[in-house]
Order: sequence, then structure tokens, then C-alpha cells
Amino acid sequence: MDFNSLLQQAQRLTNETQNSEELPRVERTISQVLQATQELHSRVTQTGAQDIQAHILLGSKGIDLPKISQKLEALNARKTFEPLDPIADTDVRSFLKNEKENAILSMIEEVNRSTFEAAEKRRWECVRNEWQQEKVKLLNSLIGPSQNWIDIQKLPEQTVLNETFGSRSCLNRIEMAYAREVYEYNTAIIKGAFRPNLIQKFAKVAESFEDQKVTEIWEIMKYMVNIAPVSRNRDPIQNRTQITQFIDQAKKYLENRYKLYMSTIISSNLREAQRGGVPSTFNLVSSFVGLTFNQSNCFGLQDASIDNKPLWPMVYYCLRCGDVQSALRCMQMGGAGHEDFIQVLEDKINKPEQKINSKLEGQLKLHYCNKIKNSTDPYKKAVYCIIAGCDINEQHLEVAKTTDDFLWIQLSLLRPESHDNAEVLTYSGLQTMILEKYGEKHFNASEQRHLYFQVLALTGQFEAAIEFLARTEQYRTHAVHIALALNEMFLIGGPRNVQEPLLSVDIEDPMPMRRLNIARLVMLYVKKFEVTDPAEALQYYFFLRNLKDPEGRNLFLVCVSDLAIECRNYDLIFGKMQPNGIMSGGLFEQFDCVEFDTRTAAGMAAEELVNKGMFEDAIKLFDIASMQNQSLRYLAILLSQVVHQSSKKDSLRERLTIMAADFRERMRGNRIECDPQVISTFNLLCELVSFFDYYHEQKYQLALEVLANTKLVPLSMSELEECINNFKRLGGEICKVYPDILLAAMDILYAQYKSVKGRDTGIVDTGRDRQLQHLREKAKAITNMAATVPYRMPGDTNKRLVQTEILMH
Repeated sequence: MDFNSLLQQAQRLTNETQNSEELPRVERTISQVLQATQELHSRVTQTGAQDIQAHILLGSKGIDLPKISQKLEALNARKTFEPLDPIADTDVRSFLKNEKENAILSMIEEVNRSTFEAAEKRRWECVRNEWQQEKVKLLNSLIGPSQNWIDIQKLPEQTVLNETFGSRSCLNRIEMAYAREVYEYNTAIIKGAFRPNLIQKFAKVAESFEDQKVTEIWEIMKYMVNIAPVSRNRDPIQNRTQITQFIDQAKKYLENRYKLYMSTIISSNLREAQRGGVPSTFNLVSSFVGLTFNQSNCFGLQDASIDNKPLWPMVYYCLRCGDVQSALRCMQMGGAGHEDFIQVLEDKINKPEQKINSKLEGQLKLHYCNKIKNSTDPYKKAVYCIIAGCDINEQHLEVAKTTDDFLWIQLSLLRPESHDNAEVLTYSGLQTMILEKYGEKHFNASEQRHLYFQVLALTGQFEAAIEFLARTEQYRTHAVHIALALNEMFLIGGPRNVQEPLLSVDIEDPMPMRRLNIARLVMLYVKKFEVTDPAEALQYYFFLRNLKDPEGRNLFLVCVSDLAIECRNYDLIFGKMQPNGIMSGGLFEQFDCVEFDTRTAAGMAAEELVNKGMFEDAIKLFDIASMQNQSLRYLAILLSQVVHQSSKKDSLRERLTIMAADFRERMRGNRIECDPQVISTFNLLCELVSFFDYYHEQKYQLALEVLANTKLVPLSMSELEECINNFKRLGGEICKVYPDILLAAMDILYAQYKSVKGRDTGIVDTGRDRQLQHLREKAKAITNMAATVPYRMPGDTNKRLVQTEILMH
């Protein structure tokens, strides 16, 4: 394109621009544009391509590069590297002050944190103790066997009625009768007299209840414990496994019971029985068999007859009555063919302590297997099994028609423990059969509780029998006293830990033996009447004197402590401290012995009360326990919390004041083993009680006199140093109440100041002015004391003191 064409286009654009109002008119000619272009070209060629790119880049961001260049050129870097001003020396005084304040604050923070943690720990301990008590109550409610179904019984609960009618006993006629026997037994034990037989005593009492089933229960126990005394140095379970007398006594009970049954049957059918001759087991059996068997029901009976009576029923019933001699007589009258059997019976009579001749026993077993086992005579089969101990799985249903019969046959089949012969029924095998194989359902125990107890007791399973009997309210009282009696005879096996369930299994015991928690059983029984009948409760707790709790404490003392805390009648249980310092007797006094006395029990209860935060009750018990140091200490702790309050009727302050006065009266003239610091704190608090009493009664002058005697608060500037030194020796209880002392003293001075000020008559009175100035000096001494004393006052204490002092100017 040539310049002429370019010029024509430029002119055309100019004309178009003149007709447009959208663009501003540019007053520049072509020559001026050419000149500007040349200048721009020369400038660009001089600065270089990089500067142009920099201008374009920064210009797109709105930055004017030339102005920035001018500002950078105007900067003065001369002072940048000049030396700094010298640092001033460290202010050691301010540094140490700051460190001291930080140390104090950190100590306060540490104390605050530790106090909070201690309070939190104590709170959780209380919560855990409460939950532990609830757990014990719950476990006591779950009184079913630990290895069987559980029967939950609702325990008696303390209600308002118990508090209102505290003198009404919760013991019924039966429980009270047992309690009297317990008291007489414990009295004999404490006096060291001959120890009576508790089973005999309780059984005699049970006769007055006119309950045949209860009488039978105690009759069983009388038979079962009629054995030689057992060793008290060994575990009862281990002792019982080695005693065979239990088997003999159980059989003896069942045999005598059956003889009584026979006599009853014969007496009711005397004409038909035709009983005669000298009274003996043989004649009794003969009459009974004659009455029972006749021509119509002798089918299947074998061998000869005796006086027209079948042989084997005669032999069986003689053995059933426990008369082996009569059984031998029957066999001798039965004719020949029974020589081996007769020889075995003779050996049992002549050598009762020795085992049956194994050869003869083997011959009888062989004869039984070959001929007798399939016999139609059930009595012959039963007799052979009893004498030879064979066929232990045979039920003998035609002969054993009752539970007593079944149990007697099983006891007669027993042989010594043998691991080589599986066909022998052992004592532990019989116990397992009764307790685990058959169990409660087989014996219909829910309907016949006394019957299942009888089966367990006659097989030597006393623990399981007592626990089963204790499940129902009807028999629980009898079960508890059976347990107590057996425990005193060392025939009850207890658990390793008193916190175990009521019935438990020890892995070291032979199966299926159980262990009975006698402590839990007694505490469960006593729980319902311990508040209303504490005297009887103590008698039952005395049976636990030889047991220890998990912490190693005497369980009797632990129960007494819990009882005292529960009923809070400390005077009744431990006695009352008389003004002369002599204790009046309490219920616990009768149990004093070498191992423990009233002081020991009271001290344990006091420690438990402290753990529960019941300091007021703990003070009384520490005093009874002759622990005056602890009594005064906790009395001072409580007094420091209420000493500044006004006295109100029946308030804590009034009770503590009376208690403190009693202590001071007994301390006067008597030497007490106590920490001097504790005594000093206690005496100061007693003086402060008088000071605050006068203060609240507005007896200001008497209050100031008491305060002056304490040397705690300066009433002049000359006393300031002495009071500060005295304060440093004070205990925490006095320091806690010190701000209230200062405020009360300042209020007294201000009240006196207003009283003197109010006597202004308008005439110059030099004496009044001196009094006012004297009061101002006292107020100044108090404020100085508050500012100087090494104790962190509450936030508003200093403020109130200063404000009151200002009002006196």
C-alpha cells in the first residue's frame, strides 16, 4: 500500500469521526502522530526488549513502573546497617518478683488441682462403696445355687414404719425362740464354759413349733452329727470325705424310721397281725410280713418259708430295720443251700469294722449273675445286691416303694472308693447321682422341699441342703440355724473369700462337693431385723468372729461397724462416754475379749465413718475408742467450717459447740495423749467460738477482749509483728477462718467508731478525738495485717477491709 492510499483512508476516517459522537475527538495531525511514533521508537530501541516486556506485564496489572523506579531511587539505605542501640541491663528485682509470683501461682494451681483430684477420687470411692453395697444386696437377693436355677427373693426393705416404731421387733415367734438359744450359747462361749451341742438345743426348740416336717429335719441332723469330734486344724470338706460314720448314721436314721413305720402299721391292724412274744426286731418283722403277704400276693417268691412267711422278704425287712442278727436267724431257719450267704452275715456281725471277705463276696456276685439276676423274687435280688454290692444300676422298684427305701438301698450298696472297679458304687458317686444326675426335678423339690433336703443331708451334702432350704421364707430360719450349728462343729465347708456366692464350687474339692458362704447366709438373715433388734443381730454376727474380709479385717467387727453406721445408735452399741471419762456399758461390751474389745470396734466404725464423710459421728466413736487425737482433729475440721456463723438451735454449730465444751471439761486436769498442734488448734477454735458468739450478740467489747487473748489479730501497730509470727504457726483450720476473723474485728471497730462519732456535740472534745484516732490505728493495724499475712485471702476481703477503714476517716 502506498502513502497516497494511506492518506486517503486517514482523511476518510477523520470525516467519519467528525460525524460520530461516541468517540472523543483527537486534536493531533498526521505529522504529530509521526513525530510521536518516532519518539516512541527511539525510546524502545534504547531501553531494550526486556524492559518493554516488563512494562507490558506490570502495566497489564495496573502498576506504573516509572513511578516505582522513582520511589526506589528516593530510598536511603545509609541507615540500614548502622549499629543498634545498646540493650539495657536485666531488671533482677523485677525478674525475681515475677518468678516468685509465678511460683506462688503455680503452687496455688497445683494445690487446687490436687484438691480437685482428691475430692474427685473421694467422690468416686463413695460411689464405688455405694455400688458395692448395692451389689452385695443384689447378690444376697440371688439366693439360688450358683450352678443351678436362680430363685430371686425380695428382701425386706426399711420403711418409714421402721423409723417410727423402732421399738417393735421384726422377729417372729420362731425366730425369737432360736435367738434366745443363740444368746445362751454365746454367753457360755464367752464365759469359757462347756460348749453345749447346738443341734440338740435347736432341735428341742423346734419341737415347740408343732411342725412335723421341721421336727423331722432336726431329727435328721441329730443323727448325722452324732459322730466323733472332727479335727479343727483341717478343712471340713477334707475331714468329711474321710469319715464313714455319716453313712452309718444315715442308714441308722432310715432304719429306725422304718421300724417306727412298721410298728404304726401293726398297731393299726393289731388283730390281723397277731403279734406276740418278746418284743424284738424279728417278731416285728414277722408280724409285718405276715400282715403284708398272703397267698394272693406271694407269686414269684422263691425258696422256703419261715412260719408260713416267705424267706426273702423276712431277710430283707430284717436288714431294712438294721438288724443283721435277725437276718442271719432267718437264713439259718431257711434251710441248706445258703452257706456262703450265712458266712457273709456272720462276718458282718463278728467283724463289723472289716471288709467282707473278697472271695465270699465274689462267689455271691457270681451266683447272682448266674441265677439270681433273672429271678422272679424281687426281695431275693435286693438282698443279694445289698450284701454283695452288685448290680448298682438295678432300681429294685418292686421293693423300694418310697424315697427312704431307695436311699437306704443305695447307702447299703456303697463300697470304699475304688478306681479299678467301675461296678462299685462309691460315696461320691452316690452324692453325684442325687445332686446332679437326678436333681431337684426328679424329687419334685419345689413341692416337697423337706424331702429333697432329707436326701441331700443323709448323703452328707450339708452345704447344698442348707442352701436349698434357705431359698424359701418358710424354711430359711431353720436353714440358717442348721448352718450355724454345723459351723460350730466344724462340719461346714466355707469359701476362700467371703464375697463368694451363697453356694460355690472349689476346684480342689472332690466332686460334687459344694461350699456354703456362711457369712453371706447370716448377713442375709440378720439384715431384716438388725435395725430393730440390734442386740440379737450382734449375737448372730458373733458367729463370724473367726472369718476375715478381703482386707484381712475381722468379719465380726466389720459387721458391727456396718450395723452401728446403719442404725446410728452408737450409745446403745458401744456405750456413752461419761463426763468423768468413764465409759458406760453398751451391747458390745459383753463380747470384749483378747482379740477385740469395744475400743477396737468403735475405732473401726469411726474410720469407716470418716471414709463416708460423716465426721460428726466419727468424733464420738473416736472418743469411745480412746483416740482423742483423731476426735479433736475432726472436731477442729468441722468447727472451722461453722465457727463464724451465728448459733441457731439444733444447728451443726450448736452441736459442735456442746461437744467441744464437753471435751474441754474432760481435758481440764487430765493428761491426754494428743498432738500439741491439734490441742492448740482446738483451744483456739474454742476461743473463737466465744469471740463470734459475742460478735453476733453485739457484745463488742467482750469480743475484742477474747480476740486480744488469742494474739491472732493486732489491735495496734506494735502488735503487728507478733501476730504475723503467730499466724505462721497456725494450722490450716485457723487459717481457713482467718478472713472472717479480720472482717468481724473490723466491723466491731467500725461499729465503735460510729458510736463514738455519734456523740458529736459541736464542742471540741479531746477525749473523743483520741478515741477515734485510737480506733483508726486499730483499723490500720488490721488492714496491714491482711496485706502482710502470708495467706491468700478471698478476693473481696482486702477490699472490704480497706473500704471500712476509709469510712473511719
